[in-house]
Amino acid sequence: MTSAVPTNATTEGVTKPITMFGPDFPFAYDDYVAHPAGIGSIPQGAHGTRVAIVGGGLSGMLAARELLRMGFEPVVYEADRIGGRMRSVTFDDHPDAQGVVAEMGSMRFPPSSTTLFHYLDEMGLATEAFPNPLCEATPSTVVDLKGETHYARTLEDLPPVYTEVAEAWSQTLEEYAELGPLQDAIRARDAAKVKEIWNGLVERFDDETFYGFLARSKAFRSFRLREIFGQVGFGTGGWDTDYPNSILEILRVVVTAADDHHRGIVGGSQQLPERLWSLPVDGAAHWPAGTSVQSLHEGGVPRPAVTEIRRTEPDRFTLHDADGRIDTFDAVIYTAQSWMLLNTIRADERLLPIDHWTAIERTHYMGSSKVFVLVDRPFWKDIDPETGREVMSMTLTDRMSRGTYLLDQGEGKPGLICLSYTWSDDSLKLLPLDAQARADIMLNSLAQIYPGVDIRSHIIATPVTISWEQEKAFMGAFKANLPGHYRYQERLYTHFMQDRLAPSFRGLFLAGDDVSWTAGWAEGAVTTALNAVWGVMHQFGGATAPENPGPGDVFDAIKPVVLED
Repeated sequence: MTSAVPTNATTEGVTKPITMFGPDFPFAYDDYVAHPAGIGSIPQGAHGTRVAIVGGGLSGMLAARELLRMGFEPVVYEADRIGGRMRSVTFDDHPDAQGVVAEMGSMRFPPSSTTLFHYLDEMGLATEAFPNPLCEATPSTVVDLKGETHYARTLEDLPPVYTEVAEAWSQTLEEYAELGPLQDAIRARDAAKVKEIWNGLVERFDDETFYGFLARSKAFRSFRLREIFGQVGFGTGGWDTDYPNSILEILRVVVTAADDHHRGIVGGSQQLPERLWSLPVDGAAHWPAGTSVQSLHEGGVPRPAVTEIRRTEPDRFTLHDADGRIDTFDAVIYTAQSWMLLNTIRADERLLPIDHWTAIERTHYMGSSKVFVLVDRPFWKDIDPETGREVMSMTLTDRMSRGTYLLDQGEGKPGLICLSYTWSDDSLKLLPLDAQARADIMLNSLAQIYPGVDIRSHIIATPVTISWEQEKAFMGAFKANLPGHYRYQERLYTHFMQDRLAPSFRGLFLAGDDVSWTAGWAEGAVTTALNAVWGVMHQFGGATAPENPGPGDVFDAIKPVVLED
């Protein structure tokens, strides 16, 4: 267990780490938020200006906190609970399971998410290595495909075909995606070089699926290799459910090392948005010492779900909420999933230009489901006397459980098993089933892999599950662009630069996972929140310090490439 500071932090004389520096918009957000000059200020006359924040997830909470620091009054609306897809479910009803949490959404974070780790550190949260397949934190991994089961501590322990798959992926990235030069430019924070390489990849691959990218590679000319790669994948497990998506989505993950060396948040990821909400903001302009975002809200709770957003004269925004309250604001930061503006929220069409509405309409979400069980102890660490191996391992399989994670909670505590982590089509197949029925399917699958292990006998609490596509306020786990969707993403991401919009479309700022280039990774929620905060600051006459320019100040030099129609 360590502090939240990434283990690959730069030190003198050591190779600089790969971070999520771009590649579409290579701005050093981590340096920006850590700078002693701060991320900007507003004129005294703007102090106390009320800004509505729609959505209490990570992006909304971070935006609210930074707005408060500048002297704004953020007013948060949340349909469910603070945290969004940082949802940590406890087992507090079980006397021995205090502090044990099942991460129903975000559960693993790459150290390359350096801006995220800045806020984890600021909020006093520690991280620990997450037990991904074949990583150092995982004692052993079992790969079970087509009825053949292989035990491994490292990749070299698996049959040679798995090494062949790994080498094919590495070769494909080098030959077709310029991985080495692009990562070198990211390490060096050479924005011009990053843009030169990445812009070319965007133009070449915007219309290409992940599967098509693999199929066109000489290294993956064998269907068997593509099939195994889809089941086992790289870093976090199988990626075949991503095969229909744009290859650009995958390349962003790989080039920024977002698939590597993951860490979990000790005590649960939901603590981060909760602390951004509840802890006082030191040195805030306008507000007295001890002020937090929570303390600005009546009863210490956010307002309920937004049911309507419309423009009102002369240039304000009126919001209706689920309690029937109507209120008007000078600006809005919208961080919820964008498709809700076409579904559960009545949205004035004048909120956005028509091209932005089209981009929202074309949003493609990835479904995802998880099933967790609490067990009496981490029995999987028992050693089989016949084999000398652990009786159970982190498991990747083509059976319905797909990915099974064994989460040791420490000495004297129960164990926690993520029986299944599935995506898209696999997740949809589980949609009609309750938690127990899902658990039964996964236990039946695992019984075929571990015939001598009675997992059921160790379960001590009712299984917990989630399907994010079934959650009314989400409709999916995260956005994943299909081929040809780059133009839509570019419109949404750059929306915070509102001087480029007609005045009638200014004042509402999009942020959060749907707007991010790296949907599904918390770093994107953080950085788009910072973009929106810069936009609000700019709207009300604020500015950054000359020595610490913000994303909007340098936008023209590093902006995402615009593809021709």
